[in-house]
Formats: sequence, structure tokens, C-alpha cells
Amino acid sequence: MKTNGIKADAISSDAIVILEKHKKNILEKWVSTMLEDPNLRDDLMSNADLKSQSEELVYAIIDSLDERSIEDSKSSAFDKVNDVLAGLSISRAKRGYSPRETGTYIFSLKETILQVLHDEIKDPSSLYQQNRKITRVMDGFTLASFETFIKGREEVILRQIGEIADISTPVIQVWEGILALPIIGTLDSSRTQVVMENLLNGIVETESAIAILDISGVPTVDSLVAQHLIKTVSAARLMGAECVISGIRPEIAQTVVHLGIDLNSVVTKSTLAGALKYAFNILKLEVGNKKLPTSLN
Repeated sequence: MKTNGIKADAISSDAIVILEKHKKNILEKWVSTMLEDPNLRDDLMSNADLKSQSEELVYAIIDSLDERSIEDSKSSAFDKVNDVLAGLSISRAKRGYSPRETGTYIFSLKETILQVLHDEIKDPSSLYQQNRKITRVMDGFTLASFETFIKGREEVILRQIGEIADISTPVIQVWEGILALPIIGTLDSSRTQVVMENLLNGIVETESAIAILDISGVPTVDSLVAQHLIKTVSAARLMGAECVISGIRPEIAQTVVHLGIDLNSVVTKSTLAGALKYAFNILKLEVGNKKLPTSLN
């Protein structure tokens, strides 16, 4: 194919030579532009890290350009570029960058490259053809970075959900032989699994005979939540521990009765203190006030 008497592969070759020749200059221009940007997030990344990350990407892209890869951003020649983009995007997702900020980062590199080509290629037709090739390749990289960024953000969210689940379902040994597990928030199937695992592990580790599930922090109890609680109680019994559910507020009691939920097989108490008193009686423990000796005058 020819364009105004100039072969397409010649256009590509000229551009590849230009970018290779000005590789260092492209990096310096790009980094300088980002550092001058008033929206620079230097609170998320140091200038040194920004320059190091940018240098790796610029060199990977330019070193991977050849007659075939410049026509296709999915070329195997760009495997290293894609690896760099993947690491870059995930890193930015974990640091707290937004998808827009990550996309803008790649777009600004494209603008820098196009500006260098504009300064070096004087023939309008050649410049147009080369701009189109570079734009297509860089836009492909931008889309790839978005996809990886989303995956990285999902990993962060899933990790945070797991951490929150662990924090919101702590197993506390309140007395020798007595465990308490306060539940805060909605109790769904996945959350029930976490509660059950934590409770059963706690029973095994402490050899406790009584386990108290306190639902004071559960906003509502419906038939599904009740089923989850009954399953947890049954699992605790299989481990040889008696399970008590505390935190039964009046509105929860009314809901349970209205829904016809059968909790007759489960020991329930309105407060955690009541559940502890019940546990002390089962274990034949006595807890009382100790009289302190009066101080001498």
C-alpha cells in the first residue's frame, strides 16, 4: 500500500526510528508534564517512584515496536508491555488511584509521543498515517490498563471484605469454658460460614462448653437469618458445646413469632449478661462482689 508515493512500511520505519532516537526525550517530556500537573497525586506516589514506573513503561513500549507490532496492540511483541501495564495498574489500584487517573496517565504518554512525531515528521500525510497507528496502539494499551485496574480494584475490595468480616465476627473467651461471638451487621450465607468457622475453631482451641451468639448488632432477623443461626447452633452442638443466643430485642421476638420461626430448641436470652448468667449456672460457677477491707485511718 502507498500513501502519496510513500510506502506504509517506510512510514512505520521512520516513526520507529524517531521514537527510538527520542526515547529519553519522550520520558523527560512526559514526566515533566505530569510533575507540572496541579492534579498530580504526590500523596499516593513519590516523584521518584513515578519516574521509575514511567521509565519502565516508555522503554518497554518503544523497545517492542516493530513493523508488525505497530499495526496491532495485541501483538505478542507487546507481552512485556502488557506485563508492565498489569503491574502498573494493580499497583495504582492498591495505592488508591481512580480509573480516570490511571487512564489519564496512559493518555498523557500518547500525547507526548504524538507531539514528538509532530515535531519530527514534516509530511502531513505521513504524520497523519503515523498518528493513526500510534493512537490505535496506545488506545489498546489504555483499554488493557483499565481491565487490569478493575481486576486489581476487585482484589482490594475482596480483601477488605474479608478483613471486615474477620473484624466483625471476633470470638472472645469471656471465661474459662465460655466463648462469646458478637455479630454486627447483616447475616447472610457467606457471613454465616465465617461465623460458623470462627466459632467452631474457637470451641476446639479453648475447649469451651458454652458458646454465646450475641445478635444485639444484627438489625433485623427474618426466616433466612434464623435458619443461619440454627445451623450455627447445630454445628456448635456437634462439637460438644451448648449454644446460647443473646440480644433478642422485643422487635426481634415479635418478628420471630410473626414469621412462625421455631426457636424452642435454642436457648435465648434478651441480653449478653443474661446469657453469661445462664452459662455460669450450667458450669456451676459463682460470681459475686468481693468485700474489700476498709482502709485504716
